[in-house]
Amino acid sequence: MLLGLIGYPLDHSWSARYFNEKFRKEGRTDSVYQLFPLISLDVFPAFLQSHPQLSGLNVTIPYKEKIIPYLDDLDETARQIGAVNTIKIIHENGKIITKGFNTDAGGFLETLTEQIPLSHALILGTGGASRAVAFALKSLGIGFSFVSRNNRGPGIILYDELSVEVIHDNKFIINTTPLGMYPLITEIPPLPYQGLTENHFLYDLIYNPDETGFLKQGKLRNASTMNGMQMLINQAELAYQIFEAR
Repeated sequence: MLLGLIGYPLDHSWSARYFNEKFRKEGRTDSVYQLFPLISLDVFPAFLQSHPQLSGLNVTIPYKEKIIPYLDDLDETARQIGAVNTIKIIHENGKIITKGFNTDAGGFLETLTEQIPLSHALILGTGGASRAVAFALKSLGIGFSFVSRNNRGPGIILYDELSVEVIHDNKFIINTTPLGMYPLITEIPPLPYQGLTENHFLYDLIYNPDETGFLKQGKLRNASTMNGMQMLINQAELAYQIFEAR
């Protein structure tokens, strides 16, 4: 069984390491996971044809939303979220059939504990990962606003509109952007961090590095923090169940 990850770039990803170690521990000598950095999705149909042994793919930045038109079918959760991070590939009568799923929402939801503030949240970013986070928060009845650099609209505010008061009123802040991800580890979302308190919870979907500048700013002000490693593991296990399903 060949599995893999598509996106670009993929230098930050630990997915291959995680899955291949999983295969080793389970004695799965027939399975391997590879990274497939695709500069453009225009090559996706040809890519599938050239890898007939593929059983499934994970999808990361920047293709979680853009991949949808290339797929034959969508799971209902992925359809509602509008983003895909897992693709089941079925080979049937000489045809390749692809179905998209979203395990990010479930993976994120499984990491949330009682210490998560149930007040209104800020979701930094408006990409595919932010949609999955919003879907999960909505299922818990937690209100939220997206924060964007330039995409003002319903439910979306701009970074320039964030004040100390806004930060103070939003105790749960989730970074879904790549700001601070390896190798650009000095980047941080432009927030008025002085509004943070010990009652805040900062969650960064980034897992490489272990502690981003965003999380460090929270720790400086005694806020609770969490990185994206457990979410990565959770969503990977959910994806693996999809890959294994007959």
